[in-house]
Amino acid sequence: MDRLDNTVRPYAWGSTTAIPTLLGTEPTGEPQAEMWMGAHPGAPSRTGRGTLAEVVDADPERELGAASVAKFGPRLPFLLKLLAAGAPLSLQVHPDLAQARQGYEDEERRGVPADAPHRNYKDANHKPELVCALTDFDGLCGFRPPAETADLLDGLGVASLKPYVDLLRAHPEDAALREVLTAVLTADPEEMSRTVTETAAACERLGGAYRPYADIAHHYPGDPGVLAAMLLNHVRLQPGEALYLGAGIPHAYLNGLGVEIMANSDNVLRCGLTPKHVDVPELLRVVRFEAGDAGVLRPEASPDGEEVYDTPTDEFRLSRYVLPEGTGVHDLTLPTPQILLCTAGTVRAGEHELRPGRSVFVPAHEKAEVSGTGTLFRATVRV
Repeated sequence: MDRLDNTVRPYAWGSTTAIPTLLGTEPTGEPQAEMWMGAHPGAPSRTGRGTLAEVVDADPERELGAASVAKFGPRLPFLLKLLAAGAPLSLQVHPDLAQARQGYEDEERRGVPADAPHRNYKDANHKPELVCALTDFDGLCGFRPPAETADLLDGLGVASLKPYVDLLRAHPEDAALREVLTAVLTADPEEMSRTVTETAAACERLGGAYRPYADIAHHYPGDPGVLAAMLLNHVRLQPGEALYLGAGIPHAYLNGLGVEIMANSDNVLRCGLTPKHVDVPELLRVVRFEAGDAGVLRPEASPDGEEVYDTPTDEFRLSRYVLPEGTGVHDLTLPTPQILLCTAGTVRAGEHELRPGRSVFVPAHEKAEVSGTGTLFRATVRV
């Protein structure tokens, strides 16, 4: 197995302290948002044999296993991250596989440059993702029932919100959600900015359930995404709890440290809370206007101590082992590629000693014995 040397991405929304605290390093004062573990071309992990992308490219069947290559092609199908949000990320959705292929082919046919700021589809793949909290973790996930949002907005006492309140109380619910999101994102920018400013002031004054939206507005004053965010379920994950974000589900991470895993794609359609391009027609084509709860996931334990976060996605499978003192050796050998990440304690993986934030890549069929005391996340695929 290969010890991984991973890149930390300094996105502006990143926490300045969460990842350094986990790693036991001194903060630099700059945001440290995401640490990438995988073979993504944007920041592939480094090994003693070259970058992980180079290692996989040199012999895909040996590194990934024949079954993974047959199902997903000669590339690592997932990207594992440590994600540390110190401020809200953009409100966004991801396409399903058919939408991604169609969108990518359309933009390629029209000659939209790959690095164009208005380009929606960087590749032809979908991007389901899962985030598991390591600390208290705040996020937005999926539409809450429209009648509940109507009551929430009505309670603010902001006159310019009344048209949205009335729409949200109409039926059917999916049409109400579509109409309100469309109205928010296509409103006159100056009028919307005034409405958001009044809404933010009311949220600040009332606190309680309104507090998360006051905080969002503090980071994105006047942004229509603040109202779009109020259509969504606010959820606070406890350590060990997770959220699964399937295609078309609007979401945003607000604050906290977590382990994130996703299919290897860059396809994002934004709804707000960002200076980047918002393609409203394409967004409305992709969003699933379905109300429900946020769907908090808790791991399912197996007899060997593996705790699995079950999702419908084949490109990744995330689980963890919480290893108490004196549990002996666990054999984690699989016929599929693995990345093992320590998040607490000290875990020995083969010849490597892993402390928090350290990780290894395990090729398919490679012997993978672990021992020690701590928490170990395991990322692999379903074949």
